[in-house]
Amino acid sequence: MLPIAIGTNEAIIIIGIIVLLFGVKRLPELGRSLAEGIHEFKKASRKAQEESESEEQDQTKSQS
Repeated sequence: MLPIAIGTNEAIIIIGIIVLLFGVKRLPELGRSLAEGIHEFKKASRKAQEESESEEQDQTKSQS
């Protein structure tokens, strides 16, 4: 993953563009939707990692 540094000026410009595109009234809704999406992604990632570890343990047990 590439490290990306965003300065204060760039952050203000990005926020300004988002406000212009979506409007102030829709920002809380967009924030909630984004947070829910991140939460679901983390949940699915955790589940996949647990399944992978479980399969790995099953393979090592069957080889013994």
